Amino acid sequence: MAFGGGHSFIRVSRSRTTLIRLFNMAAGGPSVWYQKEVTVGAKKRGCHLISDDIVKQFPEIKKISVGLLHIHIKHTSASLALNENWDPDVRVDMEMMLNKIVPEGAGYLHSCEGPDDMPAHVKAALIGSSVTVPVTDGKMNMGTWQGMWLCEHRNHAGSRHLVATLQGATKQ
Repeated sequence: MAFGGGHSFIRVSRSRTTLIRLFNMAAGGPSVWYQKEVTVGAKKRGCHLISDDIVKQFPEIKKISVGLLHIHIKHTSASLALNENWDPDVRVDMEMMLNKIVPEGAGYLHSCEGPDDMPAHVKAALIGSSVTVPVTDGKMNMGTWQGMWLCEHRNHAGSRHLVATLQGATKQ
């Protein structure tokens, strides 16, 4: 990555070089910030694809030409991840493996909220509480097979609250 003087630019190298001119700290129009709380309805234990839920509740994404979308979950017994969006068996297999890695009944001291609570905290710490996705031309710029997951680690959880922060350049 290189930064130039005068008109700022970033050079991104992979198999070919892409040049993106940045005006007002971002390509296109002026740089803006949006933030809102997004609610995902109660889900059963497991990994759930929520990419479309995010886009539906945060239509401001469509206004951005180049930017970043950061999603943070406000809970300690669920997590967020980017992973497979096509084959639902991957989400089932992930839940199976998380249960093998972090089993219930492993002699946890914290047990006042039920046998699934402490394992849920461990799983959430392993997977993480946030994801950041590039936004390009009004869409989340993920790989063909990538989607955003809400990983619910409790047996009987309620709705989950996420803070979505979007920054970037508006479309011209």
